[in-house]
Amino acid sequence: METTIKPQPFENPFRPGAGQMPPYLAGRNLETDKFKRLLQQTIVMENAILTGLRGVGKSVLLASLRPLALAAGWLWVGTDWSESASVSEDNLATRILADIALVTGPLVVREVRQYELGFMQTERVIRQPLDYDILESRYRNTPGLSSDKLKSVLEFLWSVLPQGAIKGVVFAYDEAQNLADHAEKEQYPLSVLLETFQSTQKKEIPMMLVLTGLPTLFPKLIKARTYSERMFDVMTLKPLDELASREAIVNPTLTTNCPIHFSDETVNAIAEMSGGYPYFIQFICREVYDVWISKLQTGEAASVPKGDIIRKLDSNFFQGRWGRATDRQKEMLQVIATLENCDTEFTVADVVNGSKTLLASPFKPSNANLMLAALCDAELVYKNRFGKYLLAVPLLSQFILRQTSQSLNLPVR
Repeated sequence: METTIKPQPFENPFRPGAGQMPPYLAGRNLETDKFKRLLQQTIVMENAILTGLRGVGKSVLLASLRPLALAAGWLWVGTDWSESASVSEDNLATRILADIALVTGPLVVREVRQYELGFMQTERVIRQPLDYDILESRYRNTPGLSSDKLKSVLEFLWSVLPQGAIKGVVFAYDEAQNLADHAEKEQYPLSVLLETFQSTQKKEIPMMLVLTGLPTLFPKLIKARTYSERMFDVMTLKPLDELASREAIVNPTLTTNCPIHFSDETVNAIAEMSGGYPYFIQFICREVYDVWISKLQTGEAASVPKGDIIRKLDSNFFQGRWGRATDRQKEMLQVIATLENCDTEFTVADVVNGSKTLLASPFKPSNANLMLAALCDAELVYKNRFGKYLLAVPLLSQFILRQTSQSLNLPVR
């Protein structure tokens, strides 16, 4: 470690908050280049999905794409997609109209000339902005189904935008796995969204969907509308490779006046602990930085406090999710954590066979199916399109083994 004392305090550069832009965005050049290609479309035939586990950097990457779209002449509309916005078709429309209005408020729809009579006739020009009231009135007064109304709003929006100055509109929504149809209530907001944009794009109106979400997102889209598979370019974000992890760890400390520079040994230790997940890199680096600053001031030798960091990470990131599981579900997760393929894909048969050697009351296939479905609802496990399951939280298997190694005599990784 090399350290220098500076007269001015230097703020910790690492930012492990949810969706917080890191000081250096590493390892996402391929996805960025793909998005730049999508922005070159004059007739939109491909939309984008950014998917991956929590902590892999989906929200951060989405935020980094916004300035690229604006620079290319596209408007950017969107926000986080909440569950309440997917309760009904009208809620879906309200969410989209409100997001449009935030961007188009400064735009003028038309100028209305009013004349006042008196001793002298005067003319007054009233400029009507494209606000929520105008959009909502268009939606409400269009006959037909919710999809017809929403299509009408988008077509109206495009008709009043300055065509030469704006190339198109990107509708970008984070946490899109919250989108869902509700057949039992005869409400199909997800289907309405897909149908609306598919129809709008067929009319050669340049409006593009960019959705981010957990790996459950794309199967839900296909289930709602089979043509979804042809609508989207799916970009699955993986953990950073060795080089990108190193850049994410080292580059923020290269800033002028930064008092700390990590040694190669420290960089390797942080990369290994993080598994290459950007959130964990930011979390661990922030903790190491703060510890080193305090030791630097007291003259102590600096090191990576792995035990303390892991305990804090367990408490801040994993414990809340673990606490949502029942005792029997935790037993299943413990079995999954011991499988050799726990961090890739596993099947019901893998879980059933593993439970026979680990538990006094092993799982039967029917019970395992039901419990895996419940774990999917709790977002601890997810099922892909090929009938196999994966843990939905990065490094969850290591946390489970740390929690249960003593009680079940499991190996600790």
